[in-house]
Amino acid sequence: MSKSILSASILSADFSKLGNEISQCESAGCDWIHIDVMDGHFVPNITMGPFIVETCHRISKLPLDVHLMIDNAEDYVESFINAGASNITVHIERDQNILRTLQRIRSLGAHPGVAINPGTAPSSIESVLPFLDMVLVMTVNPGFSGQKFIPEMVEKIAAVKTMINAQNHAIRLEVDGGITGETIPLCFNAGADTYVAATAIFKNTGGIKAGVEELSHFIK
Repeated sequence: MSKSILSASILSADFSKLGNEISQCESAGCDWIHIDVMDGHFVPNITMGPFIVETCHRISKLPLDVHLMIDNAEDYVESFINAGASNITVHIERDQNILRTLQRIRSLGAHPGVAINPGTAPSSIESVLPFLDMVLVMTVNPGFSGQKFIPEMVEKIAAVKTMINAQNHAIRLEVDGGITGETIPLCFNAGADTYVAATAIFKNTGGIKAGVEELSHFIK
């Protein structure tokens, strides 16, 4: 299995002290900073744009893991990459020209990824696997931080891992949604190697460092 990666989702961060909280994540051992972009159409919430990516790029040297939960994502990948995104993950559900979008992401110098919602079959991504650096399995319905992990997604993670193993190049398997000290071992055992956590890190009662350490204990 690939080296495990912990990606801290700033969706649950305190934006009044974002720089400090990202620095704490970095010091605590987080590998990536995860940025959820929502447009109020593809998902029922509105969050961050390229300016937040640019801000995080100035704050931290960690790779920026950008998840586009938006309609017409192909029209915006360049602006996010120019702002400093290292990875761009787009959803299979909305993009009828997904291969072209993935090729564009790579041509602009970022790592392309595809995300699938809880109700989307793993088979939907089979034809684009050769063009991916990462698959993101959503373990909650996208849109809001703090939701509970959907247990049935463990089987989907394992199915996607089997598909990845059949490829002849390395593809990371990321999970996002309800990732805690209780659920992260389930994902690890199913084959995930990259974990997005928001509430478990930024809202941990012991602080950010304690949240990162609790999660890292199970995967590193």
